[in-house]
Amino acid sequence: MPGVELNAVSKSFGRDGHAVKDVTLSVKDGEFLVLVGPSGCGKSTLLRMVAGLEEVTAGEIRIGQRVVNDVPPRDRDVAMVFQNYALYPHMTVFENLAFGLKLRKVPRDDTRKRVEAAAAALGIERYLARRPRELSGGERQRVALGRAMVREPKVFLFDEPLSNLDARLRVEMRSEIRRLHHRVGATMIYVTHDQVEAMTMGDRIAVLNRGQLQQVADPRTLYTRPANTFVAGFIGTPPVNLFEARVQEYGASVEVGGALWRVGEAQRAALAGRSGAAVTVGVRPEDLHQDEKGVPATLEVVEPLGSETLLYWKSTAGNHVSRATSGETPAVGARATLAARPDGVLLFEPATGAALLAPRGPEAPQAPMPR
Repeated sequence: MPGVELNAVSKSFGRDGHAVKDVTLSVKDGEFLVLVGPSGCGKSTLLRMVAGLEEVTAGEIRIGQRVVNDVPPRDRDVAMVFQNYALYPHMTVFENLAFGLKLRKVPRDDTRKRVEAAAAALGIERYLARRPRELSGGERQRVALGRAMVREPKVFLFDEPLSNLDARLRVEMRSEIRRLHHRVGATMIYVTHDQVEAMTMGDRIAVLNRGQLQQVADPRTLYTRPANTFVAGFIGTPPVNLFEARVQEYGASVEVGGALWRVGEAQRAALAGRSGAAVTVGVRPEDLHQDEKGVPATLEVVEPLGSETLLYWKSTAGNHVSRATSGETPAVGARATLAARPDGVLLFEPATGAALLAPRGPEAPQAPMPR
């Protein structure tokens, strides 16, 4: 299966500006890449340009070794699964699955084999004689997946395919799509605005904001070494805590809300030569804990979630949230002093939001944060 290459790809809508700006991205052969970002960030536009449903204003798109900028959608050998299932209501499931093959004049026997194989893989064999109105939302989505599978395309494209499903079915279909990827080994590009969906599904994740690529990395790297404050705030539930701070003790600690927080060795190296300078500190909820030398805080809200509890605090450093996984939960109004785990401190430039800690592992070039 070929990969997909985007080289400085842009999409402009005239006076409205760029929906996508100078995106360079390599999707490896057989990789499951997720495009994620808030509404309006350009992720669906980028996917539609790969599919050929939107024209490319500038740059180049390759599928395998072929430049496809001017290739019609039907000739790109890609299959797209949309948010709405787009099934033909008057056709049976079998007919819906076979329709694309019929248009391509695939022999009947071959069509039947492909349809039956896809139906078996997705567990919808018993629905082949039914019409879409007789199926649940999850079953219809399986049919939409099967319609893409039978074409045996070079690349699968998914445009927020699970948005119309309830929470339980979304979890079920996430697993279904991952199993499909492992089974067929195809190159897949998946668009979602849901960062939990992105983190659980992608081999790598490309984060976009305002049409610009912010970071491309595996889920763990995005979480532990975000490229800027946007990525740090977008990836993770609940979001990262951000504090205004000042570097102290030649980089050995940061002053947050009048308290000194010690930092780890990697952080100390990043802060070398910055003593006295302002810095933005990010702390994940699980890395914020009680410490006698921390910032005095008052507990305002408790959110029990079963296996964990979220604690919302207010202090001189602002509002922040910590995560408790076991033990007794303090009551609203409780007072504590909070500090960050030294190795869990994230560091950013206050003016630009860019990370001071280098990402771990190989990374694609990162775009600056849009102002």
